[in-house]
Amino acid sequence: MNGKIAIVTGASAGMGRQISLELARAGVTVVMVCRNRERGQAAVADVRERSGNAGPELLLADLSSQQSIRSAVSEFQSHHQQLHLLVNNVGVSVPRRTETVDGIETVLATNHLAPFLVTNLLLATLKASAPSRIVTVSSGGQAMARLNLDDLQSSRSYSEIAAYNQTKLLNLMFTYELARRLEGTGVTANAVEPGFVRTNMKVPFPFSFFSFMRVPVEKGALPTVHVATSPALDGVSGKFFSKSGVEIKSAKISYDEDAARRLWLISAELTHLPAETPRRT
Repeated sequence: MNGKIAIVTGASAGMGRQISLELARAGVTVVMVCRNRERGQAAVADVRERSGNAGPELLLADLSSQQSIRSAVSEFQSHHQQLHLLVNNVGVSVPRRTETVDGIETVLATNHLAPFLVTNLLLATLKASAPSRIVTVSSGGQAMARLNLDDLQSSRSYSEIAAYNQTKLLNLMFTYELARRLEGTGVTANAVEPGFVRTNMKVPFPFSFFSFMRVPVEKGALPTVHVATSPALDGVSGKFFSKSGVEIKSAKISYDEDAARRLWLISAELTHLPAETPRRT
């Protein structure tokens, strides 16, 4: 990975900062996407110091805002012609239903639509840099999710845990559909379940009762780093990896290709991307 360029979202703290640190230690130039300038600068300085790598950079973006995402991607592409690794790590959970500046339910916008938009805007760069990898951080909560493509924004009823779990399922459906579309391009797409990690993100009820079981970020980041960098996974795509770094099965509905195509079309509409994004068959 020495000399490679990577983007890590949600990198100001927790998993994102630790993933950035491990990649920087491997010689990667890590572009750390953070929402807050002060916290982002502190995170970049910390990763530079602890890794001994002067390469890490700060890229400011509010990933709940589509305009902010587009501006950040444009800024990245104005400075970099290559991208070898994209880690979609950002994730939120909120107790009450709120909407973003785009009028989209916050958890859906941040946990699913942000990775969808970021990835699609960077696909040309990733393809030009192939072999390259896309790794999206999901969760064990995907196994408990109930998919409702008719009300992805939870406008009829909202539950914090249900909204969060559904977005983690959407991460997988997106990853599998993306892998199908990228077949033969040299770009791979995989997802990771990092385990119950001790981060700054508030744990949804009732999981808060089990906070004592959470593992430190140093351990939680390892499966994502493994999937992002392991030579053994060259060319491996469309897979889901456990906290132990081994391939596992996800919820049955996640493999429904018709549902995944419908999700893609809905996501494209909500992010104002072309619905006819090429898909290899």
